[in-house]
Amino acid sequence: MRRADDTAQLDEDQAAVAASGVKALIDVGRPFLDYVISVLADVGVDEVCLVIGPEHEVLREYAARVSGGRVTVTTAVQAEPLGTADAVAAARDFAGGQRVIVINSDNYYPREALAALAAAPGSALVGFDRTALVERSNIPADRIRAFALVATDSTGHLTDIVEKPDEATLSAYGEEAPVSMNAWLLPPAIFDACARIQPSVRGELEIIDAVRLLVAEQEPFTVVPAAVGVLDMSSRGDVAAVQEALAGIEVRL
Repeated sequence: MRRADDTAQLDEDQAAVAASGVKALIDVGRPFLDYVISVLADVGVDEVCLVIGPEHEVLREYAARVSGGRVTVTTAVQAEPLGTADAVAAARDFAGGQRVIVINSDNYYPREALAALAAAPGSALVGFDRTALVERSNIPADRIRAFALVATDSTGHLTDIVEKPDEATLSAYGEEAPVSMNAWLLPPAIFDACARIQPSVRGELEIIDAVRLLVAEQEPFTVVPAAVGVLDMSSRGDVAAVQEALAGIEVRL
């Protein structure tokens, strides 16, 4: 049990981490990122690269501190926040011509979803069941409703992703259509694709657009179905729910 002054200090520390933009290091009993890396190690990942901004010295220190156990942790610098495709491109040297799993550092994906992703042939992404996300995540239903919809063909391969779908699109796709939460298994060709796309209407280089380009060029992406919840660390307000959900999960780095 924490003393009152300990809790006050923890609140101050959480606020400082959240304000720094490094949400993955918010304390949920231990840094949230510890859980993210541990579950990756559980499914056989032994090298992790954190893509960071040049100002995030705290993440360089974190990587050095946790590296060397089950996982080697390094960093790659995204010089400017130009979008998700630009962040992936920053890790090109780390990938070394191999397929890479790409996930959000402020999401905790369950082991079964990551294991299925890692075992997929070729390129893949996880298609999350919307009902399961509503029931088992700490993410509000209205926010899940705005997640990117995933379209597949009869063989279970990706045909398109629709970001921020409107009501007509939601109706056309139906309630069974899965959504993406940026859990990818990407091929070496993704790095050249990232260099060939144009900024989106938001002015950013989007990983979804790089994936769409590869799909258009006949690169098959398996959509791995997952009826699971995902924990989201968007803000300090998520700490209590995330901490409760992670209670009892063993972390081994």
